[in-house]
Amino acid sequence: MKLRLGMIGGGQGAFIGAIHRIAARIDDEYELVCGAFSSDGEKAKASGLLLGLAASRVYTSYKELIEKEKQLPKDERVQVISIVTPNHLHFEPAKLALENGFNVILDKPMTFSLAEAKELQKVVEQSGKRFCLTHTYTGYPMVKEARQIIKQGKLGKIRKVYVEYPQGWLSFFLEGEDNKQASWRTDPTKSGIAGAMGDIGTHAFNLAEYVSGLHVTKLCADINTVVEGRKLDDDGAALLKFDSGASGVLVATQIAAGSENNIKIIIYGEKGGLEWQQDNANTLLLKWPDKPAEILRTGGSYLSSYATHNTRTPGGHPEGYLEAFANLYRNFALCVKADLDSKQPEKEWLDYPGIDDGLRGMAFVENVIASGKSDLKWTDFKI
Repeated sequence: MKLRLGMIGGGQGAFIGAIHRIAARIDDEYELVCGAFSSDGEKAKASGLLLGLAASRVYTSYKELIEKEKQLPKDERVQVISIVTPNHLHFEPAKLALENGFNVILDKPMTFSLAEAKELQKVVEQSGKRFCLTHTYTGYPMVKEARQIIKQGKLGKIRKVYVEYPQGWLSFFLEGEDNKQASWRTDPTKSGIAGAMGDIGTHAFNLAEYVSGLHVTKLCADINTVVEGRKLDDDGAALLKFDSGASGVLVATQIAAGSENNIKIIIYGEKGGLEWQQDNANTLLLKWPDKPAEILRTGGSYLSSYATHNTRTPGGHPEGYLEAFANLYRNFALCVKADLDSKQPEKEWLDYPGIDDGLRGMAFVENVIASGKSDLKWTDFKI
């Protein structure tokens, strides 16, 4: 049985909408049945028809989609709604969908502000529906393996966390060239109070907390707007303090000319360390003080159930960004199907980012920007 999927946003010319649709199709867990792909009515209809949808289920607004889908018989209406709009259009569609009984998959960062994130958390809890936030990098098998290694205590007490996300695509003033992706991401009315820190800094923050299993309690940030004329930050770094006493460093920049998307994490414990980077996503490096380093590879029989559950191909066949994205969609689908069958989901299925990750991500945005503006050396991480 495929889950019936609807999409809000992601019409013609949209980058992330196509990624979501590919991710949803990889494991055949979903069928796209409806959508409100654009606020432009003609563009919305054209997008839906190109995707092969019935004209009657291509809507011109998210409100129309939710209202009309709710009126359909239970065995026909959409079951999961994927929201792939710019940040300022996350909260209202997600809230309305949840309140009307639909499960929600939402692109990150979760909302426009921390206040909206707190309200959405309440809505999720009250709705009883499932909610997934697409922090893609947690879907990689070797990222999941790294989390399990730390959780099992193999590195001992964690002492140091380094995470970096370098991009170079905003090294120039692209928002001045009618570049759609650059325009909304650098517009405070659409992106929120953060640019790079909201767009990719939240990914780095989420990866640091997910793999380490720790929570940030204090930070000290340096936030920069490098490209002349830009309205939001395009570069920054933060020193971190975690609840275990560990310290860390987070770097997120979109003006690293020549860099692509090689997000990277290094964690050191008292017994050893580990290293993972997206440029070599099938490899997890373990480093020890008293023996040679170990190289763990996706597909290995020695990996945890969390890594193997999220692996599709034999060892040596690379799995990348699309497959990691698809792992979030599949795990979410398996949990929704378990709910429909009144069964308890497997523990591996439940390993996808949710509302708490979204709330902490928005708290990171507000705290890191506030710290960057403050003269204080350290500021408490407040939610």
